[in-house]
Amino acid sequence: MDIEKFRIYDHRPLRELVFEQLRGAILNGTLKPGERLMEMDLAEKLGVSRTPIREAIRKLELEGLVVMEARKGAYVADVSVKETVEILEVRSVLEGLAASLAAKRITEEELERLYKISQDFNEAVKVNDMKKMIENDTRFHNLIFEATRNKKLIQIVNSLQELVIRFRTTYFSEYKRGKEMPAEHNLIYKALKNGDAVTAQKHAEHHVDMLKEVILYEEANNLL
Repeated sequence: MDIEKFRIYDHRPLRELVFEQLRGAILNGTLKPGERLMEMDLAEKLGVSRTPIREAIRKLELEGLVVMEARKGAYVADVSVKETVEILEVRSVLEGLAASLAAKRITEEELERLYKISQDFNEAVKVNDMKKMIENDTRFHNLIFEATRNKKLIQIVNSLQELVIRFRTTYFSEYKRGKEMPAEHNLIYKALKNGDAVTAQKHAEHHVDMLKEVILYEEANNLL
């Protein structure tokens, strides 16, 4: 765990600032699923007392991000295979719809940005930079959603964004999908560039469905 002390720039209650810090650390993978949350250690790392840490942990438990168990204490909740697959089922539909709409509406400037992002992602894959892979994969898909010009679709995606961020951290670290993704991103990009809505939707859905198949396959093998 690597959390640094933070500086207080506003006058909100300290417990809210600590909550946001810990919540962000869980969502971005700094605090990993199954990791123990030791009040004393966290208080020292954040430069606060144990009271706001304790309050933040209780609030995180209510959100389902932390689990409390007798004699075991608090730890970061796991992202279950069931939850992961459910997220992917929703993402497949949304990503396909977004690609279909974006193929008709994306601008040349957005295509240039999308190409640059995909190249940045490819470079991150080459050097196995997990943080940059997650960052650029998120940027790649967010730009496609922006290009739909569909505010309702974007609102739905934003409501799921925190789950997706945490999920991305899990699948990049556990399911080794990075090496296959540059080619899949490229197929989506080419379909968007050609204005081919049908092909863009097909490749976007396939991109997500392939990950679901990998996860289900690995889970089945682990149970053998």
